[in-house]
Amino acid sequence: SLNAALARVASEQRERAKLEEAARRKAEEEAARLEAEKKTLEGYRSEFFGRMRALLAGREGVRIVGDRFVFSSEVLFETGKADLSGDGEAQIANVVAILRGVADEIPPDIDWILRIDGHTDDVPLARGADFADNWELSQARALSVVRYMIDDLGFPPDRLAAAGFGQYQPVAAGKSPEARAQNRRIELKLTER
Repeated sequence: SLNAALARVASEQRERAKLEEAARRKAEEEAARLEAEKKTLEGYRSEFFGRMRALLAGREGVRIVGDRFVFSSEVLFETGKADLSGDGEAQIANVVAILRGVADEIPPDIDWILRIDGHTDDVPLARGADFADNWELSQARALSVVRYMIDDLGFPPDRLAAAGFGQYQPVAAGKSPEARAQNRRIELKLTER
């Protein structure tokens, strides 16, 4: 009976080792698949940003910083407002036109989104303003861009995300008018979901 018990334990250990090996192989395959997806998306992101650099070269109030487009709020909105200006609509329409061309080439198994991030400076809004604070204003501006892309340009809503950061993610330190102007911005980032 001792030999039978030892044989059973040895068999269970072999079976457990097989299961662990299968799980390890599956995890490695999944990691490799995700890494391949990431590299593929990075290639399309690079193509997208290359096309956008050419389109936006020399335009006032628009920069490409790393992996995102940065639009000065003044280019897109009036002070303290969240409705896109005519110029703002034109800028966003240009981005969408290029993104559509790139998006058609991205394989369907890559789950990507365009994230729209709203940012403000640290100056409190005036009493009686349309928004309670900078946090609310930044969210409303990001959502305004998303809604324009969906409602007016027919962009798929499942490929968009809106986020508001208020004054809490500044790109320029200090209280100078120039620093504050840099912090008032909308950023567009092509990323994975």
